[in-house]
Amino acid sequence: MELTLNSSIYLIKRKDTKSSRNHESSSNMSFAKMKPQKYQFQAKSSVKEMKFKPEEGEEATQRWEKLHVLSYPHPKNDSSVPVFVMLPLDTVTMSGHLNKPRAMNASLMALKGAGVEGVMVDAWWGLVEKDGPMKYNWEGYAELIQMVQKHGLKLQVVMSFHQCGGNVGDSCSIPLPPWVLEEISKNPDLVYTDKSGRRNPEYISLGCDSLPVLRGRTPIQVYSDFMRSFRERFDHYIGGVIAEIQVGMGPCGELRYPSYPESNGTWRFPGIGEFQCYDKYMRSSLQAYAESVGKSNWGTSGPHDAGEYKNLPEDTEFFRRDGTWNSEYGKFFMEWYSGKLLEHGDKLLASAKGVFQGTGAKLSGKVAGIHWHYNTRSHAAELTAGYYNTRNHDGYLPIAKMFNKHGGVVLNFTCMEMKDGEQPEHANCSPEGLVRQVQSATRRAGTELAGENALERYDSGAFGQVVATNRSGSGNGLTAFTYLRMNKRLFEGQNWQQLVEFVKMMKEGGDGRGRQLSEEDTTGSDLYVGFVRRSRRISEEAFLV
Repeated sequence: MELTLNSSIYLIKRKDTKSSRNHESSSNMSFAKMKPQKYQFQAKSSVKEMKFKPEEGEEATQRWEKLHVLSYPHPKNDSSVPVFVMLPLDTVTMSGHLNKPRAMNASLMALKGAGVEGVMVDAWWGLVEKDGPMKYNWEGYAELIQMVQKHGLKLQVVMSFHQCGGNVGDSCSIPLPPWVLEEISKNPDLVYTDKSGRRNPEYISLGCDSLPVLRGRTPIQVYSDFMRSFRERFDHYIGGVIAEIQVGMGPCGELRYPSYPESNGTWRFPGIGEFQCYDKYMRSSLQAYAESVGKSNWGTSGPHDAGEYKNLPEDTEFFRRDGTWNSEYGKFFMEWYSGKLLEHGDKLLASAKGVFQGTGAKLSGKVAGIHWHYNTRSHAAELTAGYYNTRNHDGYLPIAKMFNKHGGVVLNFTCMEMKDGEQPEHANCSPEGLVRQVQSATRRAGTELAGENALERYDSGAFGQVVATNRSGSGNGLTAFTYLRMNKRLFEGQNWQQLVEFVKMMKEGGDGRGRQLSEEDTTGSDLYVGFVRRSRRISEEAFLV
């Protein structure tokens, strides 16, 4: 059945533009604070009448690639910041099919009309390779990619080698592949372990990166084979509709240790977390490092005085103001612990570069925004996560340099929406200070910076903070921003209006001088999004995401 944009879905309508092309609103733009009045937002379109038909074959692919000219990544001298929206974690089902395709189709149509650049999706290792080593099922993702392409959107695909479930915002459970879990059951040291012997099945320990522990392959080889399979399956789309490949490098896809696991109440904000260096592979590495610097007795274990997950820094000898972190031993341990994380990221990005080089797609990696206890001397929560960032040591410049080493990998950083004043005083948070530091580090390293919000936010304050961060003079502006996340709430009246206004401001470079969103179509396009008060007028089918 042919679907056109003048279909019965309430959100997208056709509009005659002849009488409105010369109309402009002169009022300044600001994020809405009150219940919104009805307004309309138009989307630029290079196509006078767009019809979405199921098409197959290379010829159809080429036609669509010609129809939708992909503009991302933007040149560095362009202040416009493209906005992407994360799709639901369960976009592809455990059976390998696209979840709720009719709702997804309508939602993508709405996002396109709002001016969004594209969407982000997790390509879960636990879904794609669940049937056995090197047995890949990409069919659900193929359906999504074709749908995204036909709506003229772009796609960021995350190579998600971690478990879904047990962390902030996880709404479903997707474990590692069953055959991998079988290997872990035989050898529990394959996963990260804390000092109490608690195993964490979120991600394979980086301690065994180069050892053939997964049925004759090393973890790095397994990740590389997965990425190569993706490239072979979607070669015609990569560099076109697939504009970016984000390489997962740890829990939640972030380059870090799983030092603050929420599952089963193990950790609670603003706890300092715990070092994850007690599997036999990490212990062996620590011992070897200690012997190499002539301190064999330092290699028998991690710090004995670093406290527990829920402690505050001053509760411990290691992290208190003048604690062990600042001693010769503390520096030795953190150089090894953070160095292993950098080495892991370096190997994975080198592998990804080898697979995707020449495709035209951007490569990126994510770094966590661990903002609690940032205002203390030791930065305890950052240290346990593997970021050697203290009052005396910059932990983010080495990461930024490592990213840039691999041909300009984009550093994607979280907590862009947070303000210092919103945080509890006892947590000594400074998300704003942390973001400024990362902006400065990426600028010094020559690395591009992209951003995400860490928590689900729909308010003007959060969106305004992202805009302010982008236009600040403290370091790099953003090359892209990915909003977390598409769900039913996003399409509710006020929330949707805030997103539309935010997208417009980011397209204008976040300079705050944009016009009020007009009720008329001033761009000469044929599409507009009609904002409505009553949720009954919005198709329920469109937003069952």
